[in-house]
Amino acid sequence: MNAAAMLASAAGFQHYLYQSIPMSRAMQVTVVEVTDERAILSAPLGPNINHLGTVFGGSACALATLSAWSLLQCRLQPLLPAASLVLQSSSMNYQRPIAAGFTAHAQLAPDASWARFLRTLERRGRARITATAQLFAGAEQVAHFAGEFVVLSEAPGRSAAARLLPGSQ
Repeated sequence: MNAAAMLASAAGFQHYLYQSIPMSRAMQVTVVEVTDERAILSAPLGPNINHLGTVFGGSACALATLSAWSLLQCRLQPLLPAASLVLQSSSMNYQRPIAAGFTAHAQLAPDASWARFLRTLERRGRARITATAQLFAGAEQVAHFAGEFVVLSEAPGRSAAARLLPGSQ
């Protein structure tokens, strides 16, 4: 199965995650939904438990990071399959301990512009964009994540990103 086909469904994207980021399998991450607008991933308490019987903070941060990365990877893969997407910096704020399975809901940050991001990527061959994620235990929000991601296109200059911008033919 090629990468584009894998990314076309939640089950395919989950398979892609398990192959690309083995920690996601160990955490038993489930891809609930991945679209251009949002990514929702979940994980059970069991493999992510700490010594106090709640979710290990690193697991919560990992799920939030994975959800934001998944959102961006899903958007980028069809446009720039050779692009490299990495996390540059992040912050995580916890409101309370998580004592059950948990879900991360990722979206672009409110001030993030996808069009500006693509223009910068085309012009410089690299660009930054911020994605956020809210963690929930049931319906209760329990944490917030913000991450700045860096993307390197396949080559600086005239790349596939140019084909995405109006009037750049």
